[in-house]
Parts: sequence; structure tokens; C-alpha cells
Amino acid sequence: RQVQVGLPDIKGREQILRVHLKKLPSTIGVDVRALARGTPGFSGAQLANLVNEAALFAARNSKQSVDMNDFEEAKDKLFMGPERKSMVLREEERRATAYHEAGHAILFHVLPDVGPVYTVSIIPTGVGAAGYTMPLPEKDEMFATKSRMLQDIMVSLGGRIAEEIIFGDITTGASNDIKRATETARSMVMKYGMSEKIGLIAYGNDDDEVFIGRDLAHTRGYSEEVAREIDGEISRIIRECHENAESIIRENIGVLHSCAALLLEKEKIHREEFEALFTTEKEEVAKTNE
Repeated sequence: RQVQVGLPDIKGREQILRVHLKKLPSTIGVDVRALARGTPGFSGAQLANLVNEAALFAARNSKQSVDMNDFEEAKDKLFMGPERKSMVLREEERRATAYHEAGHAILFHVLPDVGPVYTVSIIPTGVGAAGYTMPLPEKDEMFATKSRMLQDIMVSLGGRIAEEIIFGDITTGASNDIKRATETARSMVMKYGMSEKIGLIAYGNDDDEVFIGRDLAHTRGYSEEVAREIDGEISRIIRECHENAESIIRENIGVLHSCAALLLEKEKIHREEFEALFTTEKEEVAKTNE
């Protein structure tokens, strides 16, 4: 009989990382606790790979020791794929990407259950993204709450909203964000009973993916009227999340501009640099009100 071993919790990840770090010739300033906190869902093999990738980044830069910068680069690569620094974007695309990612980042920072921000980048990646915003979870979670799922939707819409506010136009860069937001809203309504109007009834199942030809023969287990109500609830959730997210971004418009400018200058920023933008904005607002 095979026994399936679960993924390690934060304490387990910290212990695994310490074992692998001992194999490195030298490390400087590596915060093992922070690494463990920022790798939820990683298996032991993935953590070993993280340490190996960090060592490779240090070696490529002719460094004698592995530090947190190497681990940050390694984690970005494992999450988002290798960076494609040779890919040159037009300046209009870089600017749109900078505001797009700044929109995501602001919501990650402000909303209580989804952040904080770990990395914001406008360097294209191997997964086809023009940029990315990566959060740093503070703890392991087994369940998602309704409020957390609504915040996830808001974060997903943040890039598109920033484009709308700044450019009065939109790009195709938010397609995956919109898909993710829609899937979350649909699960809330159809799977988790999080719509008061629809109630505590599960509609559909996990095998409802559409394949060519299969959707034609698929028999839906509910009426057209219920289908319209479900569609209406999904649309309502997306609409309300969009409105709430837009209000937050407009309230932090100064940070949106300063974050985009910093990304255009440096291409990638981390938590300390990003959070400092909020402090600077508060100080400037306070001076203006004096």
C-alpha cells in the first residue's frame, strides 16, 4: 500500500531549505524563514531545485557566496519561467505593461488577504507574459474564504483597470487575468454556494471542461432560467469587483504613477522598494495639506 506524503508546511519547508543550504559552499544574508514563507505549495524536490537555481545564478555572476538576490531570481524563474531580457518591447508596450503591473501591485498591497507584494517586473518571461506581479503569502492556507476570492478577482482586474484609467484604452494583455477572474466568480456561484441568489446548490461538476464535440452532447442539469441567473450572478460579481478595485486604484493614483515610473527605470522592483512608494506618497500628501 502506497502512502501519499503531503506537501511540507512552512516549518517543514524551512527545515528542508536548511538541509540543502548546508550543501552550498557559502551563503550571505539568506533569510531562510522568509524563503520558507514565500514558497507555499513547494515540494521537497522543488525546494532543492530552488537552492540549485540560486547557486547557478550566483555562479553566473561570478559571486563567491549565494545571497537573497540569487534566491529572488531563482524563485522568479521557477514561478514565471526564465526571463527573456533579449526581447525588446516598444516603448508604448513597456509603458502599458508598467501601469498594468502597478495596478495589480497596488491591490495586492491594499487588500488585506492577498498580499504583500514580493516582486513587480516588466521583463518578459518564458510563459509569454510581458511582465508579472508576484505576492508573498504570509501563511499557508487550506481554504479560501469568500472575501479572499473576491479580492483575488479584484487583483486580477487591476491591470486592466489601470490601463483604462491612464490610457482610456485597453490592450489584450489582460486576457489571462479576465479568464482567471471569471473562473473564480463562476466557482463561487456554481461550486461553493457563495451567491445568496443562487443558494447552496452545486451546479455542474469538475468534469465540465469543454472539448470539441463533447459540449454538443453534454446535458446540463439545470434549466435555462437557472443558467441565466447564474450568468447574471457571475456578471454582478465581476462588475462589483471592478468598481471596488477601480476606487482603490484611483485613491492611490500617485503610487500608480510612481510605481510605473520606477518600473520603467529599473524593470524589476521588490517589496521594500514598492512599499516605500506608499510612504513617500503619504509624506507628499501631508506636505500638500499643511
